[in-house]
Amino acid sequence: MFKIAVLVSGGGTDLQSIIDGVKSGYLSNCSIELVISDRDGIYALERAKQNNINTCVAARKVYKDKLSDKILDIIYGKVDLIVCAGWLSILKGNLIEAFKNKIINIHPSLIPSFCGNGMYGIKVHQAAIDYGVKVSGCTVHFVDSGTDSGPIILQKTVPVLSDYSAEDLQKRILEEEHKALPEAVKLISEGRIKVVGRKVIIL
Repeated sequence: MFKIAVLVSGGGTDLQSIIDGVKSGYLSNCSIELVISDRDGIYALERAKQNNINTCVAARKVYKDKLSDKILDIIYGKVDLIVCAGWLSILKGNLIEAFKNKIINIHPSLIPSFCGNGMYGIKVHQAAIDYGVKVSGCTVHFVDSGTDSGPIILQKTVPVLSDYSAEDLQKRILEEEHKALPEAVKLISEGRIKVVGRKVIIL
């Protein structure tokens, strides 16, 4: 069984897409071992509990710069992949090294556009609207020591209509996120991903 830890910071709709993938059999060889949040009281934790998935809160305000080390302590030797699903804290240090090419994140733009420090949530979509792009989307990528800078696994695109608000675009891209994240997990769990430098080859 391919074991996953999911990191969450909010409502958990991306987490739900993985839960649904496991339940439906799309992620037939996968098990969500643990959901870790960087703050208490979020709905993602409730989603996990409703599906009998173990949860843990590693509060960013408590662990601060040691948050990544705390996560490593919790999951080392217990999971094959870490999935950042709406996770807003920056991962770094020994965790990145120990799980090289075994941590993935989903970002709500077509990286390298509208990403990096300070680019999260509705800010990303507002930036895309303000710039006047005709196409946006989401990106699943490996996590490295930078911010949104790891090798790209896959991307999904959506048209940006002239009357879209940032909220409209966010809603539309979220639909694609819920397809892209389980797809990436599936490819990795089946051993169909090869990383060569910055290029990710799907076998």
